[in-house]
Amino acid sequence: MTGSWRAAAAVAAALAFAALAGLKAQDDVGLPLGSPAPAAIVQALDGAPVNLASLVGRKPVVFEFWATWCPICATLMPRVVAAQAEYGDRVDFVEVAVGVNESLASVRRHVQAHAYPFQFVFDGTGAAVRAYRAPTTSYVVVVDAAGKVAYTGTGSDQDIEAAIQRAGGERDGDPGALQPGAAGSSGRGPGGRPRP
Repeated sequence: MTGSWRAAAAVAAALAFAALAGLKAQDDVGLPLGSPAPAAIVQALDGAPVNLASLVGRKPVVFEFWATWCPICATLMPRVVAAQAEYGDRVDFVEVAVGVNESLASVRRHVQAHAYPFQFVFDGTGAAVRAYRAPTTSYVVVVDAAGKVAYTGTGSDQDIEAAIQRAGGERDGDPGALQPGAAGSSGRGPGGRPRP
């Protein structure tokens, strides 16, 4: 067994175990809050390389680690679509398709069959899964405009809009949206996860 095959098998086993365990948004999931969003090279659906670090630092970004075969992801998707409709171009949304029982072609076919309003990338090597410490599919990381992790969580019951607000995201037409640390902010992220 080659090293890359072993790494892919380890990632697949970890994702499967976590999915079976029914993880939800909770403390100590994935990246530490306040840490910088890491770099990871993935592929655009046309096959071109994309460094996830190049997508952060201008406005909040929502990353979801996702798979076509993931029922939790399918349940969470309407919340992500609704958040994108609410926040428009003030927040970027990036679906990171994990390379477990998935190919670039199968992801491309799935995305073409649905009218998703955001960017999809393919993590065929597991680089993003490792860099972002993704414990399972449905793992969401919200990064603020400064490139710092403001929220992490898993499961179908995540409040994506609240996570975006914690990252300083503003709804379309709402320049007074709650900013991190502003009056009225509890200092805790969705799922009860404390903010730094």
